[in-house]
Amino acid sequence: MRYLIDTVGGLGELLRLGWRVRFRRDHPYLKWRFETAFGTDPSKMPDRAARRRAILDFGRWAYRTRRGR
Repeated sequence: MRYLIDTVGGLGELLRLGWRVRFRRDHPYLKWRFETAFGTDPSKMPDRAARRRAILDFGRWAYRTRRGR
């Protein structure tokens, strides 16, 4: 149950982040975050599903951090 709550909360945190950067994918913060997490070499990047999982993990982490858990 906690995983489900954290996932929903994490999606909310990702939405909040999107709102803060005005949903612009070319925002400098999002570029920096993507390069930091996945690198710049396309041949070494994880596949699309792994990137989605990592992004959701980040959202869950942000939710738990903001809630103090």
